[in-house]
Amino acid sequence: MRVALISDLHANVPALEAVLRDARDQGADRIVCLGDVATLGPRPRELLGMLRDLGCACIMGNHDEFLIDAPLIQKYTEAPIVVNSVDWCRDRMTKDDLAFVSGFVRTLEIPLEGEASLFLFHGTVRSNMENLLATTPPEAVDEMLSGRRATVLSGGHTHVQMMRQHRGMLIVNPGSVGLPIREYVEGRAPKLLPDAEYAIVDSTRAGTGVILRRVPVDKRDLLAACSGSDLPLAPMLRAEYV
Repeated sequence: MRVALISDLHANVPALEAVLRDARDQGADRIVCLGDVATLGPRPRELLGMLRDLGCACIMGNHDEFLIDAPLIQKYTEAPIVVNSVDWCRDRMTKDDLAFVSGFVRTLEIPLEGEASLFLFHGTVRSNMENLLATTPPEAVDEMLSGRRATVLSGGHTHVQMMRQHRGMLIVNPGSVGLPIREYVEGRAPKLLPDAEYAIVDSTRAGTGVILRRVPVDKRDLLAACSGSDLPLAPMLRAEYV
């Protein structure tokens, strides 16, 4: 059993296409999205259509929640470029698009082979706005997990790939498909990585493991996706893709 975990897609269609091709090549049996799918990027509706076609389970990320509860973003950030970019994406969505996002779930548990299990969320178990990092103290991680145990626990949100052992469990961040960053910068402007990121949970009767993947994305495709877009974040994205 091979479960591909994708997260933080952020309306980046070329990156998602590259990851889905790679996941098929790697023999993924199932794909699950950990949230933040259709904001900050230039093609939100097209990306939602891809997710509908996939029919995969989707976790409710903080940015997904911002689409259906506009004032909520003020609890997360007041940065005009982020707020305006989320508004720009929302303005382009239909009622059906927003209803699809409203159907995302907060958490998901997937049985793996034998007695192993996989538990999924966006930021942490208790909040989709919370950052769980490689440097987060173990006692703080305990609180973030709210007592939940599993063979593998996985969430995204930080846009930084990570795998750490915690109290005998593996905690995995698959990184970001659409906006992978070099390091966590706590509100400052990040430096984007050139590849799209995701993870594969590989479970057999012999054991369970995790593979972190990075997939090249053609910068010409990324530039083309932003070309002519009046998305507030588009100038920054174009500068990163040159």
